[in-house]
Amino acid sequence: MRFLFIDRVTALERGRRIKGIKSFASSEPFLEGHFNRAALIPGVLLVEAMVQMLGWLVSYSHDFRCLAVLALISDVTVPAALRPGTRAEIDGRLLTVTDSDSLGTATAVVDGQIVARVDRLILHHVSLPAGESMREFMLQYAGVDDPSSLEPHA
Repeated sequence: MRFLFIDRVTALERGRRIKGIKSFASSEPFLEGHFNRAALIPGVLLVEAMVQMLGWLVSYSHDFRCLAVLALISDVTVPAALRPGTRAEIDGRLLTVTDSDSLGTATAVVDGQIVARVDRLILHHVSLPAGESMREFMLQYAGVDDPSSLEPHA
């Protein structure tokens, strides 16, 4: 089963900001046999999508030589009811970055309305062994061929 919750990264500012999309299809494996009546997307899965989006930005900002692991999350707001078929636009921002950790925030927008928010998210940076990189995996994971094409041009 796949628990990668980024469909596509749509915009980047290295070390600062990321935008992307997660669509929750009714055919997602984690929804199979999960509901007796009306299917709902658990809010924690939308939060996970926001965390993964910021984690992708951290890894990208370190040339894919580190992984970001969630260390703390607080001040979270999630929607009461999110239905399969929902397309969430996620906007993540890094507020501070050190060699070992990043502090960020994220929002999820559905149909022009903010439906979820994480006001405080700390990601711990786990360095990969010298010479190792997650570049190919991370680019495929986010549906990105050339990340520099998503950055704003001066």
